[in-house]
Amino acid sequence: MTDELIADRCRELAALVNRYTDGKGNGFHQTSIAPLGFNRESLTGTMLHGVSTPMLAIVVQGKKGAALGEEIYRYGEAQYLLISVDQPINGFIIEATPDRPYLGFKLDLDPRELCEIIAIQTPAIAGKKETSVRGFFTSTADISLLDCALRLTRLLDTPQDIPILAPMMIREIYYRLLIGEQSEAVRQIATSGSKMQRIAAVIQGIKVDFTKPMRVADLAEQASMSPSSFHHHFKRVTSMSPLQYQKQLRLLEARRLMLAENNNAITAADRVGYESPSQFSREYARLFGAPPIQDIERLLSTG
Repeated sequence: MTDELIADRCRELAALVNRYTDGKGNGFHQTSIAPLGFNRESLTGTMLHGVSTPMLAIVVQGKKGAALGEEIYRYGEAQYLLISVDQPINGFIIEATPDRPYLGFKLDLDPRELCEIIAIQTPAIAGKKETSVRGFFTSTADISLLDCALRLTRLLDTPQDIPILAPMMIREIYYRLLIGEQSEAVRQIATSGSKMQRIAAVIQGIKVDFTKPMRVADLAEQASMSPSSFHHHFKRVTSMSPLQYQKQLRLLEARRLMLAENNNAITAADRVGYESPSQFSREYARLFGAPPIQDIERLLSTG
């Protein structure tokens, strides 16, 4: 019975997301509720590259995959991906057609609001001992979480209610995540001094200065960890080493420079910190599936 209810809620949410995105084309669609957006894709094989901030992403129709570092996740209807630190992510659509597109519900997470809820939880929940956890995971949404997502989405039909009711419903979603099966990872997004938050602070620094050479020992000192402990926890949280993380940031920015600012490959490589154009081309092709010139030509022809 519970599975049937989950399927019903998911179909109802999919119908709403379909209605709000129909006729707007593929891609991400922001809504009038600031943290909320929807994804729509009508073709399988579509690759989605970018740096994701902390978020909850529920699949309401179709199937999707995500590659994070060395890990590959596949998740479908009524399942969700939660990312708790800024993370380079390569997504791909597994199941979608023009008549039945992939549809996703995406909610940005605010660590400050999570912290407020943690502060008023019972000591048994808020004081749970920390262990090392991943900065991303997939799980199956329960009825309570889907009900929250459904009520939040319905608010788009009554915009006058959004300023008052949307914050309350978003807080309820946070609460459901904090008492769910992945509560520990969610809680550490906002827990001061947690390993995840220390890694998150280092990640922010890498994002600001990703074009510059970096030393893992310096990053470890910033996180108040030994180099070996830092490397372990960084990879545990992000599924990649600090150098791999920096490389993905560089390649994503180079792609943006070529696509949006019309830089050539040599200029883009230099601007993001590569000294060897041939190394840049190899690593770019490994991430995006084609050398820079071919990749940008393909994107421009399909855009």
